[in-house]
Amino acid sequence: MSRKDETNKSKQLLKKRLSVAIVCALAVFVSISCGFIVYHYNDIKYWDNLIYPKVSINNIDLSGKTKTEAENIVKAAYSDEIQNKKIIVIAEDKEYELSYSNLSAKYNVSEVVNQAYSYGKDTNIFKKYKILNSPDPVNYTLKFTYNEKPVETFIDDIEKQINLDPINASLKMGSVGFIINPDQNGIELNKEALKKELTSKIDGSVGKNLSVKAELKSIEASIKAEELESVDTLISSFSTNYGSISSSERANNIGLATGSINGYIVMPGDTFSFNGVVGERTAAKGYQAAPVIIGDKLEAGLGGGICQVSSTLYNAVNNAGLPSVERTHHTLPVHYVKEGMDATVDYGNIDYKFRNDFKYPIYIEGYTSGGNIVFNLYSNSDVVN
Repeated sequence: MSRKDETNKSKQLLKKRLSVAIVCALAVFVSISCGFIVYHYNDIKYWDNLIYPKVSINNIDLSGKTKTEAENIVKAAYSDEIQNKKIIVIAEDKEYELSYSNLSAKYNVSEVVNQAYSYGKDTNIFKKYKILNSPDPVNYTLKFTYNEKPVETFIDDIEKQINLDPINASLKMGSVGFIINPDQNGIELNKEALKKELTSKIDGSVGKNLSVKAELKSIEASIKAEELESVDTLISSFSTNYGSISSSERANNIGLATGSINGYIVMPGDTFSFNGVVGERTAAKGYQAAPVIIGDKLEAGLGGGICQVSSTLYNAVNNAGLPSVERTHHTLPVHYVKEGMDATVDYGNIDYKFRNDFKYPIYIEGYTSGGNIVFNLYSNSDVVN
C-alpha cells in the first residue's frame, strides 16, 4: 500500500471517530435536556396560572397570585381606596370638599394585571426556570385618570360662595348736609390659579387627602368715602310738570325712571348714560304702556313718558355747565321744555349721555312731587365760585 493510500485511510478513520463523538455528545445533551425537562416540568407548570416571583404592581408584591387574586388585591389597595380621598380647598376660615368618588377616578387595573401575569410566560422552559429560580424584581405602574369637569364645577361653586362685589360709598340726604355711607372692598377667587394648582396635584396616590389654599384677591370699590366728602353744594336744579297732562300709566313710568336715577354719583371724568342707569323699560320692572313719540307720530309704547325724565335731567346738566356728549331731540315739539331743549331716549337705539368734567364728584338727586319732576345736582362749592 502506498503512502498516499495510508493517509486517506487515516483521514476517513478520523472522520468516523469525530462523527461518533458528536453523536454521543448530542445524545448526552438530549438526555440531559430531557432529564431537566422531565425533572422540572411540574415545577414550571405549577406557575402557569400564577404571577411569577418578585413581580409587583405599584410595589405590591403579587408573587404566586392568580390573575383574579391580583386584580382583587390591587383594586382594594387603589381603586376602592381612592374613592375615600378628598380634595379640600381652604379659603380664609372656610373649607370646601370634593370627593374623588365624584371625579370618576380610576386606574387601568385589568390592563396592568394582565401585563404582570404575562411576564415570562412567552419564553422557553429554560428561561422560565431561570426566572423562577433567580428572579429579578419587576414592578409595573398603574395609570390614573379622572374627569376634570367636576373639578371645574367645584371651583365655580366655590367662586359663587366666596366672591363679593365691592360696595361703592354712597351719599344720602340728611337733615343737615349729606350722610356718607362707607365703601366696602369685595373679594374675588383667583379661579385660574386654583384650577392650575389642583390639576397639577390631583394624582392617584392614596392614604392622604389633597389640601390646597385658595388665592383670594381684594377688590377695591371704585368710589371711596373720602372722595365724596367734597360734595357740599347744590350746583344746579331743574323741574318740569307732568301732572296736568299725564295718564296714570305715564306718571307711573316717570316715577320709576326718576327713582332709578336718584342718588347716582358721577365721578370726575366719568360719563353718565341714561339707558345704562335706568336700564331697559320692561313690564317686569313695572313699566306700562303710555303715549310716546315714534317718528312723527304719537303712539302707545311701553315706558311712555320717559323722555320727559331725560329732558328734565338734560336741562339740569346744561344749567350746571356740563357737556352732553350724546343727545337727540324729538322729531316733534314737546310741551314740557323749550323747543330744542329736549333729549329723547330709546333703549338700545338712542341714549342721553353727559360727562363730568369737574374735578369733584356729582351727586344726582331726582324725585317726583305734586306732578313735577325735579333734578338737583350737587358737587363742591368751588364749582359755582
